[in-house]
Amino acid sequence: MSASTQLAYDYPLLSMFWTMMWFFLWIMWFILLFRIIGDIFRDDTLSGWGKTGWLIFVIVLPFLGVFVYLIARGKDMGRREVAHAQAQQKAFDSYIRETAGSGRGSGSVDELARLSEIRARGDITDEEFRRAKELVLSGHGTSAR
Repeated sequence: MSASTQLAYDYPLLSMFWTMMWFFLWIMWFILLFRIIGDIFRDDTLSGWGKTGWLIFVIVLPFLGVFVYLIARGKDMGRREVAHAQAQQKAFDSYIRETAGSGRGSGSVDELARLSEIRARGDITDEEFRRAKELVLSGHGTSAR
């Protein structure tokens, strides 16, 4: 065997632990860096020049730039993240309400069910039920108003 060949028993468990820790910290560093860059672009209170300055500072001197950014703007970073998540949730909720309410199918189904109940009680005749059903299905019923 050559001296440059490394076998599994030549790499102790503690060395593997340290390697895994450094690898994990390296991944965490990139996650933090990208979150800060995303926060710089997301912030509406910063001007274009302010965003450019922070971005250059974070890219040219990454360790110092990230730490200064976290100290100077870290508290507001969390607030912006929460506000962005709430805005996304509101947009999603309004989209769901708009989509669910725009289809006349559910309103028509509800009206037809009510008409069927009224007919079953005997309050309207079969002919009145048929005419009301045609109105609801054509879109001229109470749901169109």
